[in-house]
Amino acid sequence: MTPRKKVQQKRRKIQRCSQFFVYMLECSDGSFYTGYTNDLDKRVALHNKGGGSKYVRARLPARLVFSKPYKYFKLAILQERRIKTFTRQQKEALILGCSSGRPQPRKTQKFTTTD
Repeated sequence: MTPRKKVQQKRRKIQRCSQFFVYMLECSDGSFYTGYTNDLDKRVALHNKGGGSKYVRARLPARLVFSKPYKYFKLAILQERRIKTFTRQQKEALILGCSSGRPQPRKTQKFTTTD
């Protein structure tokens, strides 16, 4: 067996988990942390034990307020990046399920002048 065939066999054995999650935690100071994982329960527990991220570690305890499953790793990462660009209001709307999470157009005020 050639070395190349051995590598190909090893690659075939490696399979990714079939489900990934994008999640949002609400920290003790009221801020939100967004991340992705393939094991949601384990990741939330890790955050609350002081592992996972420095941001959450400084704001414990954190509670899970949103999660959404994805079949593909790439889709989960893209959604995480997208959510991180949201305003606080958009994140709250996503958590409440009032919105699809799409950024809403900003309302502009019309000023009228009176003489």
